[in-house]
Amino acid sequence: MIRSMTAFARGSRNADGIELVWELRSVNHRYLEVQPRLPEDFRQLDAPVREAVARRLGRGKVECGLRYRAAGANVEDLQINQPLLDQVLGAVAQIRAEQPELREPDIMQVLSWPGVTLAKAADLSPVEAQAMALLEQTLDDLRATREREGARLGALLESRCALLQEQVDKARQRMPKVIEAVRERLRARLAEISDSLDEQRLEQEMALLAQRLDVDEEMDRLATHLQEVRQVLQRDEPVGRRLDFLMQELNREANTLGSKSADSETTAISVEMKVLIEQMREQVQNIE
Repeated sequence: MIRSMTAFARGSRNADGIELVWELRSVNHRYLEVQPRLPEDFRQLDAPVREAVARRLGRGKVECGLRYRAAGANVEDLQINQPLLDQVLGAVAQIRAEQPELREPDIMQVLSWPGVTLAKAADLSPVEAQAMALLEQTLDDLRATREREGARLGALLESRCALLQEQVDKARQRMPKVIEAVRERLRARLAEISDSLDEQRLEQEMALLAQRLDVDEEMDRLATHLQEVRQVLQRDEPVGRRLDFLMQELNREANTLGSKSADSETTAISVEMKVLIEQMREQVQNIE
C-alpha cells in the first residue's frame, strides 16, 4: 500500500489537571526530516520524538508540535540562595556607604537578582511518559491518514496508467499506416522527378526510412514501464522515489515517439502521453 506524505493529525489528553496536545503536520520531502517543536520543559524529548517518527514514517517533512498546560504551578517550593543573597546585600551596603545619595533597592529587586531564588521544578518524568504515549497514538492517526490519501493517489495513478496504455495501443496500430503513407508520398514525389526509378535503391531507402520511423522499441519500453508502475503501487514500502524515476523513463519514451512522428495523429498521441505522464508525476511527488 502506498502512502501520501501530506497529512495532519491531532491528539490530546486532559486528565489530572494536565493537558497535552500533539499536532503533527507532514508534507512532501526528498528524505525524512523531523522538526520537533517542544516546550522548554520538554526539550529532552527531542531525540525520542525523532526516533518515534522514524519508526513509523519513511519520507516527508514532519512537524511535531507539543502543547502542555498544568492546572497548578510547576514548582514544588522556593528556596533562597543564602550565600549569594549575603553577597548581594553586602555589595548594596558597601555602595550605600560610599554613595549615600543612591536609592536603596527594594526587596523584590534583590530577589530578582539572578540566582538569588532557587525554584525546584516538579518531576515531569510521568508527564513525559504520557506525552510519548500520546505521540504514538497520534502517529498512528497520521499514518492512517497518509494511507487513506495514498489509496486515493494509487487509484488515480492506476487510472492514468490505463489511459496511457490506450495511447500506446493506438500508437502501435497507427504506425503501419504512417509508414505506408510516407512510402506512398515518397513514391509520388520521386515519380515527378524521373520516370525511370531504381526500384531496388528505392526499396532500400524505404527500409531505412521505416527503420527510422519505427517506434516498436519505444512502445515496448512504455508498456514495460507501465507494468512496473502497477507492480510498484502494490508494494508495502516507500516507493515514491522509484515511481519518480519511472515517470522520467516514461517521459523519455513519449518524447522519442514525438520526435519520430510523421503525421499529426501520432504527434497528438505523443502530446496526450506527456500530459498523462505529467499528471502522474505531480501526484508521485506526494507519495512516500
